Amino acid sequence: MHTPDGLLDHTTEISMGLVAAGALTVALARAPREFTAVRGPAYIGAVAAAVFAGQMMNFPVASGTSGHLIGGVLAAVLIGPWTAMICMAIILTVQAVVFADGGIGAVGVNYFLMGIVAVGVGWALFRLVARALPRRTWAAPVAAGIGAYLSVPAAALGFSAIYALGGVTDVDPWMTTHAMVGWHLLIGIGEALITATAVAALMAWQPQLVRGAGVVRRHDVAVFA
Repeated sequence: MHTPDGLLDHTTEISMGLVAAGALTVALARAPREFTAVRGPAYIGAVAAAVFAGQMMNFPVASGTSGHLIGGVLAAVLIGPWTAMICMAIILTVQAVVFADGGIGAVGVNYFLMGIVAVGVGWALFRLVARALPRRTWAAPVAAGIGAYLSVPAAALGFSAIYALGGVTDVDPWMTTHAMVGWHLLIGIGEALITATAVAALMAWQPQLVRGAGVVRRHDVAVFA
């Protein structure tokens, strides 16, 4: 999912960088209301570190293809969507600059896909599914798993759309879309299992660490509260 440099033209990279900067500005303004005494800076840092480590570990899918955790939905369910967007920006920037995982010029693209699309789509689906399920402890991990699963092909579809507009290689956009979405439907299974398992473990141990637990209890209507 990490886009390298040279795959998209400079206009597209700059445009996506501006979109990413705008979204990050909004997230910085909205995130403080998600902080609590329990889910403070130390806990947020721990979640960011866990997502960072998860993204660095690949798991096999099929035919030599591997996937890795995006972690956007997991972070959103644990610490809130706006704070998760900030964490994803930090994670992706460090990966690009220090570990060359994703191009530096493509940081805005990667942030748009994994920090905006994956987090936004996954969190919205989590809220919708949580509202439809009974108010039970198991509802949070189930809703988180569904949101996490669908966030992966959503991000892949986002990349396909960006590539169709600004790709510089001679590859048919439809073939790119078919391959990206198809493989990421498989990769999403791993994303869903990891996310649901982590949320279930925390719900059983310390439910106050799971911001999404409040969504299940209240059945809130607003998507980005």
